[in-house]
Amino acid sequence: MAALALAGCMQTGSELAMAPRSDLDAMAYGQPSYSSYPTASADSGGAVRASYTASPRYAYAAATPAAYVAAPAAHDAPYRLDAGDKLRVVVFGQEGLTNTYAIDAGGAITMPLIGAVAARGKTPAGLAADISARLRNGYIREPSVAVEVESYRPFFILGEVAAPGQYPYVPNMSVESAVAIAGGFSPRAKRDSVTLTHNAGRTVVPLGTSISPGDTVLVGERWF
Repeated sequence: MAALALAGCMQTGSELAMAPRSDLDAMAYGQPSYSSYPTASADSGGAVRASYTASPRYAYAAATPAAYVAAPAAHDAPYRLDAGDKLRVVVFGQEGLTNTYAIDAGGAITMPLIGAVAARGKTPAGLAADISARLRNGYIREPSVAVEVESYRPFFILGEVAAPGQYPYVPNMSVESAVAIAGGFSPRAKRDSVTLTHNAGRTVVPLGTSISPGDTVLVGERWF
């Protein structure tokens, strides 16, 4: 009997030597916290012995850190400037050039020293690069320029709303919020969809659709 007991200890000793790691270990080293639970198995002689198997205490503990990295958010296309946008142009170290500039009807801004700079269709970063190039050409040796949109060009909402017209654009606007800004639907408004004009293209869209600066929202009239 003593020999059998000793044999049993020799068979299970390696398992028992693997002590479960504590929660502090998991926090410090990023490894899963383990709990031990008994399992039963029969040896060649038919005797049943208990052993302990380490397993993750929580399912998420066994996951690698990469599993917690959020998928990169999908970004819209870079914003393209156009007439009506107001820009804050900062030329570092040059207070006379740093100012707020509005894009005129011709699609340009006018700055000291370099005059008119085309802005329509460019991104803020692209415009900053163009301004830097112009300043570097005989004015400033190593200009550092930053451009950001201070206020966006307005959007337009027409048709069956309480107060159709032109309104300032606010980032992340939807058709529904545009209707709310215009005072809501009129009694005869078609409320399930609108016509959205964006970059010269016209599409019928639901109320949850995002709008951009310069877009025109047309709320139609229902017939019953």
